[in-house]
Amino acid sequence: MNVSDHIKEIEHVADGRNTGRDAVVLESWRRCLDTYQLDPAKAREAVIVSDTRLREHRQRSGDLVHIARSALEALYRQVAEQNYVLLLSDRQGVTVEFLGDPSFNNNLRKAGLYLGSEWSEPRAGTCAVGACIATGEALTIHQTDHFDVTHTPLSCTAAPIYDTQGALAAVLDISLLSSPILKTSQNMARHLVSSTVRRIELANLMASSRHDLVLRFASAPEFLDVDPEAALSVDGAGRITGMTHGAARFLAASRGLDWRKPEELLGQRVEAFFEADLDELASHTRSSLPQERRIVVKGGTILYAHAIEPQQTRSTVPLVRSKSQATVSRIGDSGPAIQNLQRKVERLAPSKLPILLQGETGTGKEHLARIIHDLSGLSGRFVTINCAAIPEQLIESELFGYLPGAFTGALPKGRKGLVEEADGGTLFLDEIGDMPLVAQNRLLRVLAEGEVLPVGGSTPQKVDFRVISASHRPLRDMVLTGDFREDLYYRLNTAVMTLPPLREREDFPWLLERALEKHGVPGRPLSLSNAARLTLAHHRWPGNIRELDNAIAFAAALCDDGFITVDDLPEHLVFASTTPVADERELDLRTLLAACDGNVSEAARRLGIDRTTLHRRMRRLGIGKPH
Repeated sequence: MNVSDHIKEIEHVADGRNTGRDAVVLESWRRCLDTYQLDPAKAREAVIVSDTRLREHRQRSGDLVHIARSALEALYRQVAEQNYVLLLSDRQGVTVEFLGDPSFNNNLRKAGLYLGSEWSEPRAGTCAVGACIATGEALTIHQTDHFDVTHTPLSCTAAPIYDTQGALAAVLDISLLSSPILKTSQNMARHLVSSTVRRIELANLMASSRHDLVLRFASAPEFLDVDPEAALSVDGAGRITGMTHGAARFLAASRGLDWRKPEELLGQRVEAFFEADLDELASHTRSSLPQERRIVVKGGTILYAHAIEPQQTRSTVPLVRSKSQATVSRIGDSGPAIQNLQRKVERLAPSKLPILLQGETGTGKEHLARIIHDLSGLSGRFVTINCAAIPEQLIESELFGYLPGAFTGALPKGRKGLVEEADGGTLFLDEIGDMPLVAQNRLLRVLAEGEVLPVGGSTPQKVDFRVISASHRPLRDMVLTGDFREDLYYRLNTAVMTLPPLREREDFPWLLERALEKHGVPGRPLSLSNAARLTLAHHRWPGNIRELDNAIAFAAALCDDGFITVDDLPEHLVFASTTPVADERELDLRTLLAACDGNVSEAARRLGIDRTTLHRRMRRLGIGKPH
């Protein structure tokens, strides 16, 4: 199809004609024409965001990227020989992770199949990522399905990734610069992408639900324990606290609800969706055969369940905190920056002053906020609000609650907001810099007046809590650009604490030991080979403490008898390491050179290699020539 024919077809669609395209393509074309006012005759070059914007987008997506990395690499290995590239885009359509053949980088960047490219519909027109964000469904946009003629050579297949609260978190896409004519040639690609997304969502739910019961489901008992289709997490009271997208779909279908309204599912008791109570569901562990773990979903669907018990039971009764548990020593071990932070926490925690925590993603801001709460003496709850994770249209109802009948889909009894839940305790506003300005206005009123007004209500309710906020973004700069209210900023920053990135911390060995303790099991502590320890020590840790924790969790699951070797570490750590780890003798090279008084020839003789080989190993290790 030439350019003029493509433009004519789009014009026909604008006139209300059906040209035989898939419905999802036609709907996207109409959005491009009617909503975004795009001109099909005007070619658009690929949009690559600035390094600063890309860094911000990648930081916000850091948790997901680290959890998904192994699955992304596995998918890429499956499709790389067919010349696919892999893109992971955030919910704004910005590519935050990219895997492709480096020899094609120039062509890929020109086509927008590259890190930092923006594939939202308003920017790029009809495309797989943008259409996926708009519809929430897996799909293929093949060649002339694209709105913009500059993209018509491409074939792109994408699937949405949802977070545990049912909100769109990212889009996984695999694309070809050129492909076979038939769109059906991409059916297998769609299956592979959807399967990878399902595994990523399962991994994310498992990582965030260590204190809850996790129920995993499959339609066939043979694959229940090895490849579940969906999962959800349940607290001690039997309420649903998280779910994969597959679980959201079958839960909603069982009651005739809309899966696009996760608020109708979260917080509900499991008995509302299953012909079984919590005790029965929790009994479906691996102690019984998969075919014996049969359950019936409301509506008659038959599934098989696998219950995974929480690592530790979360009590519904507030725990009495002992001083031994709540000490500043939990912050870190040594170094001037950490010691200064410990001193500030010790002095400020008993006060009710608002505290702003600054630091890169993954530096432990929520952990520090919990320590401050534990030392505060407050009897109420520690309530966390991730301002970046709540969909904008749900922010007011989530924060401030709502009355019965406040809006379509509201629960019959209404719902208490998270701000009110924090009454008498601590409200932790994570990623406060990502809160929309409208919600900032409401939050400012709550802080100024000590009152909360539920959606649909007319009578404010008194609340009293301590507020701790956190952001990886520089709020002061956001105030100057108008992206953050100045008056709210000064209400939040009475005391400011900055957490250093992991690469700058002097207590890395202490943090590493804490991670090993956390992920070990009773009677089988985790330990590291010298090679593994050196690899970890040399990594730059862009994801900070959270990346370290994920790496040890991954290695703990793979290692034998609690002994972690290099082979058990995530691949990206080993590949990124500046220190070769294939040969344990190399890791002791510095010791050997010292024993030989820096004599390279003597060291080579003891190793049984020639001087050239030894010099090459020294260069790979970053060991300079002895003086």
